[in-house]
Amino acid sequence: MRKQAGRPGIKLKKTVRTSAPAVAELLLEIGVEELPYHFIVPALASLKESAERLFRDQRLAFQSIRTLGTPRRLTVVVEGLATGQTSIVKEAMGPSKTVAFDQAGQPTRAAMGFAAGQGVAVQDLQVRQTPKGEYLFAVKHEKGQPATSVLAEVLPRLVSALTFPKSMKWNETGVRFARPVRWVLALYGGAVLPIEAAGIKASDRTRGHRVVGGGKWLSVRDAASYVRVLERQGVIVDPQRRRQLIQEQIATVCSKTGFRLNEDEALLDQAVYTTELPSSIIGSFKEAYLDVPEEILITSMKEHQGFFSLRHKQTGKLVSHFIAVANNRVKDMSLIREGNERVLAARLADAKFFFDEDRKVKLADRGKKLAGVTFHQKLGTMEQKQERVRKLAGFIAAHLYPGEDELGQACDRAASLSKADLLTGIVGEFPELQGIMGGEYALHDGEPAAVAQAIREQYLPKAIEGELPKTIEGQILSLADRLDSIAAFFHVGIVPTGSEDPFALRRHATAIVRIMLEGNLRTDVEPWIEHARTLVSDHGFKGTPDTGHQGRRRIVEFLFERVRHYGRVVHLLRDDVIEAVLKPAYDKPLDFVDLSQKMKALEAVTRKPEFDPLIVGFKRAHRLVEKEQWNREPVDAAKFQHAAESVLQQAVTDERGRMAAGMSAGDYHQALEALVRLKPAIDAFFTAVMVNADDKVVRNNRLSLLKEVDDLFMVFADFSQIVVQGS
Repeated sequence: MRKQAGRPGIKLKKTVRTSAPAVAELLLEIGVEELPYHFIVPALASLKESAERLFRDQRLAFQSIRTLGTPRRLTVVVEGLATGQTSIVKEAMGPSKTVAFDQAGQPTRAAMGFAAGQGVAVQDLQVRQTPKGEYLFAVKHEKGQPATSVLAEVLPRLVSALTFPKSMKWNETGVRFARPVRWVLALYGGAVLPIEAAGIKASDRTRGHRVVGGGKWLSVRDAASYVRVLERQGVIVDPQRRRQLIQEQIATVCSKTGFRLNEDEALLDQAVYTTELPSSIIGSFKEAYLDVPEEILITSMKEHQGFFSLRHKQTGKLVSHFIAVANNRVKDMSLIREGNERVLAARLADAKFFFDEDRKVKLADRGKKLAGVTFHQKLGTMEQKQERVRKLAGFIAAHLYPGEDELGQACDRAASLSKADLLTGIVGEFPELQGIMGGEYALHDGEPAAVAQAIREQYLPKAIEGELPKTIEGQILSLADRLDSIAAFFHVGIVPTGSEDPFALRRHATAIVRIMLEGNLRTDVEPWIEHARTLVSDHGFKGTPDTGHQGRRRIVEFLFERVRHYGRVVHLLRDDVIEAVLKPAYDKPLDFVDLSQKMKALEAVTRKPEFDPLIVGFKRAHRLVEKEQWNREPVDAAKFQHAAESVLQQAVTDERGRMAAGMSAGDYHQALEALVRLKPAIDAFFTAVMVNADDKVVRNNRLSLLKEVDDLFMVFADFSQIVVQGS
C-alpha cells in the first residue's frame, strides 16, 4: 500500500493532459428523401448542438463545427477534429483509513469493495491526507482511444438521436426519421469511416440533383471537394449561398420589370429550403383577379404555391405578376413558368369563387350560426365567446373614454360581428385571413368604416413583434378578445407551463402589454380583469378552486411576466429595477404605462455615482425596521439626543413634499431626486448614532425615524430588491 502526500482529495476529479494531438476533418452527410422545408433548420441546429456535446463528452477536441443542408441531405463538417481522445487521470476518494484497515493493518471489506468498484487492485490504492483526515484514493490512468474507434461508435447515435415534428419507420432497423434515409457519407481524414446508420453502411459517395445531375453517385474526398462536386451536379449545399442567389435573382427580375418585391422572410426561408438549385422566374395571372382583395391573392400565392407577390414601384399596388423559385435550371424555363401559371390560375379561380359566394350572406346573418362552432370543450361556443368580447369591449371603451357614445357603439357593433367570418369560405380555406376578411365583408355589408377596421385589426399583433392596431376601436377589440381568452382559460385551469402554451396565452398577454404601452393607454386594467373574469363565471363554466382572489393574482402575475420581458428586451432594463417596481404593484392600480415610466426613471438614477451608496444606507435602515421589535409609535423630536436625528427628520419632511409633488405630476425623475438628496442625512445619522441604544425609549424613537425613511422609499418602489453593483 502506497502512502502519498499531497493536496486534499476530492470526490471525483479529471486531470486533462496538455499534449496537442494531430487533427483531421470529419464529413458526415445523411442523405434522405425530400424533407419538409420547415424541418431542415431545426434539424441542422440540433445536429450541430448534438455533435458539439458528443465530441466534448467523448474528449475529442475540435476547432469548429458547421452544418450544410438541402431537402435531400443534412450535413455536418467538423474542422480540426483530434485523431485521438484526450487521456485523463481519474481519482476517486473512498473510505477513511481507519475504516479501510483493521488493527493488524489488513484491508477490510470496505477497502476491498471500494477497490473492486473502482476496478483497481487493493494494493494500488493510495492513502492521502485530507482536511477530514486520512482517506483511501483510487487513481486510474485512462488512455484515450483513437478517434476512428470512438466515431464508429458514436456517429450512428448522432444520426438516430435526431428528432422531428413527425417521424416514420421504413425498414427493419426500426430507426425513426422524418423521411427514409437513403445513403450515409462519412469521411474522416479522407478515409471512409466503417459505420452503419439506419441500416445503411457509410461510403465516400453522395448524390447530385435529381434532374440536373441525373441523381448519379458522386465520390468525394473531403468537405471542399464535396461542395465543389455537388455544385457541378446541380446542388448548392450551403443554405446561405442559396439565399444570396435567390435574392440576387429576384433583384434582377425586379430591376428589369420595374416591380418591387412584397417582402416576406418566411417565404424566402421556404424557397431556400425547398430547393437545391434555385432558379427564380417571373410569371403572370389575369388582371381581372386584381378585383379580389390583395390579401386573398397574396395568401393564395404564398400558401398554395410558395410564390412571391409583386407591387408596382410607384403606386405600391399589387400587380398581376409573381416570382416562383424553381428547383431546376434549364435553357428554356418557359415550360416551368407556364405550368406555374396554370396551377395558380386554378387556385385564384377558387379563391374568387369563395369571395363572391361569401358576399352573398351578410356577416350579421352568419353570426347567428356561431352557436354551432365550439370555442373550447370546457368553454362553450364561439357565440358565447363573441358575446363576452362584446360586453368586455363596451366596458373597456367606457372606462377608457367615458361619455364617448359613438366610440362605444362602434366597439359594440364590431365585437358583435367579430367572429362571423370564421364561417366564410375564404377563412375556411385560409384561416390566417380571419379578421381581415371580416373587415372586408363588413365594408361590403355597409357597416361603418370604423367598425370594419376594428374587425380587421382584432387579431393584431399576430406575432410578438408584429404590427399593432392603429385605431382606438381596433385596440379595444384586440384587448377585449385577448383578455377574455386569458380569463377564460385561467378560469378552467388551462395555464401555460414551461414551454407548453397550446392556446398562445403568452402571446395574448404580450399583445396586451404592447398595446397598452405603445398606445400610451394610461389606465388601471384591474377592473378589466375582474370584469372579464365575471363574464366567464356568469356563463357557468366550472372553474378551478382558486378562481377567487388568488385567480385574479395569477392573471396579474401572468401579465407582469410579459411586462418583465418587455422591459428587459425593449428598454434593456435591469432585472432588479423591474422587480423593485413590480413587487409592490400587485395590490395597486395596474397602470402598465405608469409602471414602465417608473422603471425607466429608476434605471436612469441607478447610473448616478451616489446611488449605490444611497441604497446601502437604505437597506441598512430597511433591515433594522424589518428585524427589530419596537412600539412603532410616531417619531417624537423631543426624544432626539443627537443633531443627526433632527437633520434626518427634517430632510425626510422636506423631501417627502417634493417627492409627493413629483409622484402626483408623474415626474418620477423629480421624485427620485428627492430620495437621492436624503443620502447625506442618512449617512450622517448612521455615522453619529447607535440605533440600538440601551435606553429603550431612545431606541424605539430612532427605529420609528428609520421607519419613516423606509416608508418614503417604499412609496416609489421596493428598493430592497435593488442589487448594489459589485457587491
